[in-house]
Amino acid sequence: MNRPVHFEILADDPAGVAAFYKKALGWESASWEGQSYWLVTTGPPGTTGINGGIMGRHFAQRVINTVEVESLPDAVASVEAAGGAKIHGPSEIPGVGTHVYCADPEGTMFGLLQPVRGKG
Repeated sequence: MNRPVHFEILADDPAGVAAFYKKALGWESASWEGQSYWLVTTGPPGTTGINGGIMGRHFAQRVINTVEVESLPDAVASVEAAGGAKIHGPSEIPGVGTHVYCADPEGTMFGLLQPVRGKG
């Protein structure tokens, strides 16, 4: 079974939204390698929950959940066989893994991530 491991909040003002979640929920965030992508930590290591990111709005959907998979090609094939579609990617995330965005038959987007071996 594949589980969600990451979320992304898409915003017109990612820095402002990161500041909002810090103030409202105590989430810590930091710009990743000087990019306009903020990595978000929602709680201490070893506690229930997942971490995520805040980025610019380059898709219409406001929140995208990412699921970890063993094999990205196999997972994409399963999505397509079930009536979904690959929307964007694959993209390499240095030190993390390979990622694609897909959509279910109703158009709801989600990510698939095959982590770098030994990570995840």
